[in-house]
Amino acid sequence: MKKHIIFILGLCLVFQFMNAQLTEAEEKLRTQSADSIEGWKKGGTFFLNFAQTSLTNWAAGGNNSVAINGLASLFGNYKKGKSVWDNSLDIGYGFLKQGKEGIVKTDDKFDFLSKYGRHAFKSWYYSALLNFRTQLTNGYIYNDPPKEDSVISALLAPAYLLGAIGLDYKPNDIFSAFIAPLTMKVTFVNDQVLADAGAFGVDPGQKTRGEFGGYIRLAFKKDLVKNINFATKIDFFSNYLDDPQNIDINWEALLAMKITKYIAASLSTQLIYDDDIGIIEDPDSDTPEQVFSKIQFKEILGIGFTVKF
Repeated sequence: MKKHIIFILGLCLVFQFMNAQLTEAEEKLRTQSADSIEGWKKGGTFFLNFAQTSLTNWAAGGNNSVAINGLASLFGNYKKGKSVWDNSLDIGYGFLKQGKEGIVKTDDKFDFLSKYGRHAFKSWYYSALLNFRTQLTNGYIYNDPPKEDSVISALLAPAYLLGAIGLDYKPNDIFSAFIAPLTMKVTFVNDQVLADAGAFGVDPGQKTRGEFGGYIRLAFKKDLVKNINFATKIDFFSNYLDDPQNIDINWEALLAMKITKYIAASLSTQLIYDDDIGIIEDPDSDTPEQVFSKIQFKEILGIGFTVKF
């Protein structure tokens, strides 16, 4: 029941933004001739947020700390005639150093997407999509200073490769809906210890797991008001061959608020539901256990340096 509630809420929120009233400029974009918007459209945004605390002889107690979070979001879109090709790359990394404790990772993602479409009718395109996601460094159980035997994730462990064929609805540059009844999803766990433990849904001892199913991806991006931009994307995947009613969800949102030319505040969130991924509970226990069917949620709020190009 919880999965279906999340699914419905995600659809409602995204379509609420989609149905918001378009400005006059956006309405003109719909009728703009293909010749005037052909070719490459490239750009990106870079965020770097920094926080630091230093205490000397501080009677009330506390720890020195340093926190850094960075995010690079790049895109390159091409259009010519009836063909469109959209590409995006998101790389995020962050860490926290507090007192004499070791460095703790707070963010780590690598997300590449490429989508090719050929115009079918009106705002619909025959499309093929390729998406690759992983992380850059090891993840640990942070109950103690990181140890080799407390690694719970690593580069390419996990990694997700998804290929899909379907229809893409693109009425404008603000919203798109990709619907793919034919989708292959492969999970990689390129770490033998994690693979032997059956981490991230692979069979124990195996480093890959294939799934065949249906996929929906909704994306929305718009300047809400001057200097405030909102972007969100949500993915749904159902494995036809194994519990198709258990829908995998990956929902990301980014709110960016420009303060000056190079200073901005940002709020990013990510919600993941995947019943194949076990969440370790009570990591301080001598025998920590994995619990499945848990919602994962991440939120990062920061003020710092930004460049948009």
